[in-house]
Amino acid sequence: MRTEAPIPIRLEDYRPSDYRIDTVDLDVALHPTATRVRARLTLAPNPAGRPGAPLVLDGEDLALERLTLDGADLAPEAYSVSPAGLTVHRPPAGPFTLGIETRIDPSANTKLMGLYRSNGVYCTQCEADGFRRITYFLDRPDVMAVYTTRIEADRDAAPVLLGNGNRVESGAAGPGRHFATWHDPHPKPAYLFALVGGRLDAVRRPFTTSEGRVVELAVYVEPGKAERADYALDAVARAMAWDETAFGRAYDLDVFNVVAVSDFNMGAMENKGLNIFNDRYVLASPETATDADYAAIEAIIAHEYFHNWTGNRITCRDWFQLCLKEGLTVYRDQEFSSDMRSRAVHRIGEVRTLRARQFPEDAGPLAHPVRPRHYTEINNFYTATVYEKGAEIVRMLRTLLGAQGFRAGMDRYFADNDGTAATVEDFLAAFAATSGRDLAAFARWYERPGTPRVAVQGAYDAEARTYRLAFRQSLPGSAEAPPLVIPIRLGLIGPDGPLDATSDRVADGVFVLDRASDGLTFADVPVRPVPSLFRGFSAPVRVEIEMPDADALTLLRHDTDPFNRWQAAQSVAMRLLVQGTRSGTLPEAGADGFGAALAGFLADEALIDPAFAALVLALPSEADVANEIATEIDPDAIHRARHALRRALGTRLKPQLLALRDALADAPGTPFSPEAAAAGRRALRNAALDLVAAADPAAASLLAAHQMDAATTMTDRLAALSVLSQVPGPEREALLDRFAEAYRAEPLVLDKWLAIQAGIPEAETPDRIRRLQTHPAFSMGNPNRVRSLIGSFSMGNPTQFNRPDGAGYALVAEAVLALDKTNPQVAARLLTAFGSWRMMEPERRGRAETTLLKIRAVAGLSRDVGDILERTLAG
Repeated sequence: MRTEAPIPIRLEDYRPSDYRIDTVDLDVALHPTATRVRARLTLAPNPAGRPGAPLVLDGEDLALERLTLDGADLAPEAYSVSPAGLTVHRPPAGPFTLGIETRIDPSANTKLMGLYRSNGVYCTQCEADGFRRITYFLDRPDVMAVYTTRIEADRDAAPVLLGNGNRVESGAAGPGRHFATWHDPHPKPAYLFALVGGRLDAVRRPFTTSEGRVVELAVYVEPGKAERADYALDAVARAMAWDETAFGRAYDLDVFNVVAVSDFNMGAMENKGLNIFNDRYVLASPETATDADYAAIEAIIAHEYFHNWTGNRITCRDWFQLCLKEGLTVYRDQEFSSDMRSRAVHRIGEVRTLRARQFPEDAGPLAHPVRPRHYTEINNFYTATVYEKGAEIVRMLRTLLGAQGFRAGMDRYFADNDGTAATVEDFLAAFAATSGRDLAAFARWYERPGTPRVAVQGAYDAEARTYRLAFRQSLPGSAEAPPLVIPIRLGLIGPDGPLDATSDRVADGVFVLDRASDGLTFADVPVRPVPSLFRGFSAPVRVEIEMPDADALTLLRHDTDPFNRWQAAQSVAMRLLVQGTRSGTLPEAGADGFGAALAGFLADEALIDPAFAALVLALPSEADVANEIATEIDPDAIHRARHALRRALGTRLKPQLLALRDALADAPGTPFSPEAAAAGRRALRNAALDLVAAADPAAASLLAAHQMDAATTMTDRLAALSVLSQVPGPEREALLDRFAEAYRAEPLVLDKWLAIQAGIPEAETPDRIRRLQTHPAFSMGNPNRVRSLIGSFSMGNPTQFNRPDGAGYALVAEAVLALDKTNPQVAARLLTAFGSWRMMEPERRGRAETTLLKIRAVAGLSRDVGDILERTLAG
């Protein structure tokens, strides 16, 4: 077992660095196993630091070969080296230059942090603390320096050499070798450093900024895949143009490079001028990528580009401020995608993600504030709370201040903080200054863990023609805490549509709940209304209101807010699913009424907005139902209830669904389009197939088999395979084998093949997964393969992961322990699947706890896994 507990890092202990680093000159000679790194750092004491303090540099897995101070070798007694870094005991009292020469082994770097190789390509990942695996450094975000990087490599092995900033020099560097020197004029922290060297193809185009700068855009990919990078390149140009219009932010270098690599722990990284991407978020063609892939590429390309201002030009003072760059940038990419696609459909997708990932996090042992107060391993705080809930806080600020007020605050934030390492307080101060509002109470959103609940009661007085709404907010575990500021966008709906009622407590459609309890009264209300609350999901809360199905279906028919129309259908479905789970029998009358309402909806609107109709047809997931029940969860009972409702709806709607499939089919020869309208048509056709399959598996199997053979897009082919994967038998296995053979040279497609099999809700699935771990398509060393197989099983197959016999838990535990030796970050993320173990019924809860304790008993666990494990057990 581990013998020493890691020391937590606390926000209140922050102090500035004792030294600043003004410039960094790097000379990196790339070699597969012995890369030489020479660093020349110009340093000076920080006036805000401790006078005369030793210089303590971070370092990990480095071989120090030489250390100089102002050009002279340092005596051995003048410094010390440990596994955690290097200390110069008595540095000069004024400015000085430190020279550091280290050697590292990129090929042995299985952690994929620092400098490593991916399919022969040298690349880096330095956030949050990977730069210390390249050279000794003050590896913290508030130390910002100007970097110049000379990269040298074998010309044949690495003809492409890329770095941060602009290329200023290149040429020969001896027999068979060459170099390129890159200079970034903008000060940045070490986590934004990047270099790439390898054999790569590229697609390019120029872009002229609003300031007249001509920028060369390029997307680099593995040889032979350039034709799949066009959509990503187009997304870069669209993101640049959008940011100029929406936020007034123009790009500031002469080049902007994106590089796709196949081994990457995260989605992408916003290194200044050189974004490095997981290739699944760059490569796309109709034959290999789904509509969801195209949308993700667009969003993540934009997200990383938007970091150029919200993350790079203005970075975070310390890692506790991570939400300042990530939450804000998620909000920006959400707005971009909403403008590129359907705003209503995209907003529903954002909320589905928040509820699926962040709400359970807030309710479990890994809950933490958007700005944590302490952490043990920062890599474990790249969470849905920081990203998605952080974005919702920014969205609430925009709701409170309005579009013009929000833009004025953002402009002030950029003006006041450009070139600095900022804090949440700096961000809010800009909006307070421009709006004149006191945002101290609003700032509580950053400090409180948990999902707030808002209880609502409505009362109609027919004689007075008034309608009263009473609100009460609460936060689990924070009964005595001051209230949050909650913007509630709302309206009233009558039996025939919206009501033109008024209240002096509502401004621009928004009521602000900033007390524990409050209310408002609408006048001139002619009939009993149905309240349409939290329109557009105006705050990340759980709403508690007694609303009969008839009222919810009134919202589905007549509300003008698309989100609340979708939410109305979800609410009715959720009530049926919870009742069916608890009683074992689906309420027949309720299911019939819901089916009739959906039939009417489809008849009136399915062809008007197919993407929205597909979302309305999609029932809450099994995980959604579990989160709603929240205690003594039986995943098998949830699965049975959901299947029963799908079967009932499929039976009721089958004729309409089949007719819709025919109406939405593309005419032969229709060219592929990844745009929202075409993707929406495919989404509804495939949602219809899925519901028909629940009612009539035999008929749906014939449809799916035909679709799989005739499909011209991966979206349709994969949807058909997903339906067929749910029908046991030799035909299924033959189809799966045929698919794998057809795409044996396409790892990203085979990831989808792995994920489909991992989600099969059958008792044999754990054995299937063990077999697939020996398949040539799978590698435990590639994070994408691991996430597709083990991650899809643990997060997307609740009946088998949470099996009463514990076999699902054991399977994931084996993967966690195997990965912890080579890639602790990925291992720790897999372990988060156990976050809801205390909500299970007693037998499953006991099996999960036993599994977690077995992991704890293993000696030498990484800090990443140890941190998640201890918090999961303690929660």
